[in-house]
Amino acid sequence: MAEFNVRDQLTLLELAKRTNLGSLVTIVEVLEETNEWLQDAIWTEANQTMSHITTQRTSKPTGTWRKINAGVAPEASSTKQIVEGIGILEAYSRVDKLLAELSGNVETFRSGEDKSFIEGLSENLSDVMFKCTGSTITGDTAAYPEKFNGLPRRLDSASLSNVLDHGSASATADTSIYVVQWGEGRVHMIYPKGSPTMGVTHENLGEQTIDVTTTAGTPLLMQALVSHFKLHAGLVVRDDRCIRRICSIRGKNIGTTSAFYSSTAYGHHNLIEVLNALPYNGAGARIYCNNVVKTQMDILAVDKSNVLYNQENWSGRPVTTFRGVPVRRVDAILNSEAAL
Repeated sequence: MAEFNVRDQLTLLELAKRTNLGSLVTIVEVLEETNEWLQDAIWTEANQTMSHITTQRTSKPTGTWRKINAGVAPEASSTKQIVEGIGILEAYSRVDKLLAELSGNVETFRSGEDKSFIEGLSENLSDVMFKCTGSTITGDTAAYPEKFNGLPRRLDSASLSNVLDHGSASATADTSIYVVQWGEGRVHMIYPKGSPTMGVTHENLGEQTIDVTTTAGTPLLMQALVSHFKLHAGLVVRDDRCIRRICSIRGKNIGTTSAFYSSTAYGHHNLIEVLNALPYNGAGARIYCNNVVKTQMDILAVDKSNVLYNQENWSGRPVTTFRGVPVRRVDAILNSEAAL
């Protein structure tokens, strides 16, 4: 399986570093630490303020085997236009000024509180990208127009050519594995056109008097130190072949015949089938699964008799790979999905 250096293309962290965004670099680092898929995702500027118009090719000319003195019919490719939206995720951090002062270090105390907000934004973004509870999909613009369509909505039927059914029929105890080929002409994230901060903003609003009244009656006021966070994000799939899903895996019962890893190694066969179906020789592919499935992969990676899984060193950290493709943990992929 072909590999590429993801740092040759621009992740959100690389963009932040190259544009010298100062404190936003720290914010993006926290985002990536919380959810590993953000270490891989490629980000590009949208061609519209709050949306991205892209063209997806639906057919290609095949040419004609020509005879002498015979003509060749003209051909043309066909395309369809797709508009992908950008969602806005915001949060306000309000720290009691007195509590911050009592800590002995106002900035350190406030920074710690802000970090929890950044982690929360990261988890929320990951939910839109991957989360499915039962048959309810978090990233579904039909139900939640303020968001964007995540991978479960785009891969929501076992009849799709890029979805492989593992065979479980549970309505509440299944999980999925996703494979994504990141790249500007394949799959990438977007931020608003003209945004100097790639859609990530952090504004220190300073000291404010806020109302903390919780019941009707006399207003209760407090001096607080306020920060405002905003994240703009959207997902663009230029080539449907570059996103894959193995669905209906019995996630809660690893080791049973319906689990991803059984004595027949059926799950490994599914992964091989999915990876071999990727275009461009699989360049830029990443495997995403939850902690239950990844734990089994990690165990197999340290088994010296196993030739499919390996432990490799990436930037000083051990990373499990399956036939050379990195495996990433995403906690937003639950063990409570419904079978497709």
